[in-house]
Amino acid sequence: MTQGSIPKVWFRLPPGFYDIAPADAASLDAFAEALGSPAAQRELSRLMDSLEDLREHNVVHTALGFHPEESVGVSTSLFSLTIRQVEQPNPRLTVARTALAIAHSSLWTSSVRRFVDLPSALPCCLISGIISVPEVEHHQFQARLATVHPDGQHLLVLDLSSACTQHADAYTDILEAVAHTLQFTDPDPNVPKADGTSRILEVLL
Repeated sequence: MTQGSIPKVWFRLPPGFYDIAPADAASLDAFAEALGSPAAQRELSRLMDSLEDLREHNVVHTALGFHPEESVGVSTSLFSLTIRQVEQPNPRLTVARTALAIAHSSLWTSSVRRFVDLPSALPCCLISGIISVPEVEHHQFQARLATVHPDGQHLLVLDLSSACTQHADAYTDILEAVAHTLQFTDPDPNVPKADGTSRILEVLL
C-alpha cells in the first residue's frame, strides 16, 4: 500500500479475520502439509496463485474471515481493498460512476444498492447481493463499497465475498462497519509499526 503514489489507509477488521498475502505462501503450505490433506494443499495453492493475480488489479490488502457455524463447522469469507488512481476531479462523480459500473455487472442475480454516510463525509456507495460466477456451481454473496481518498485522486473499493449466502445481511453489515473505521492519517503515531503497515490489527469497535 505504500508503493508508488498509493496513499496509506488504516482500518479495522472484526474478530475472525486474518491478513493474508502472497508472502504467506510458505507458511500456509506448511500448515496444509501438517494437516496431511492433499486437497487442502491444492486449495491453498490455488488461493495463493489467485492472490498474486489480484495484485495486477490494484488490490493492496486481503484477509480471510473464519467464523464458527454449527451446521457446517465454519463459514469463510474473503475481504479485499483495492486502491487505484483516478483522473476525475469530482469525487462524488467518481464514486457514482464506480457504483453504477459495479451494479450493472452481469454477475448479479439480485442486489441492493444504497448510499452510506461515513464519519469522513466522503461520498460512499454500497452494493450487495448474490452473484453467479462462471464455472462455479453455487451462487456467491458479495458486498462492494466504493469511496474515495481525501486527496481526490484515489478510488477505494472494499470487497467482501463468501459462499455462505445465508449470512448475506451479516456480511453486508460487517463491510459497512469496516468502512466506518477508515482513516487516512495514522490513528496512533506513537505506537511503533512495521514499515508498510496499512491497517489496524485490533478488533472492530
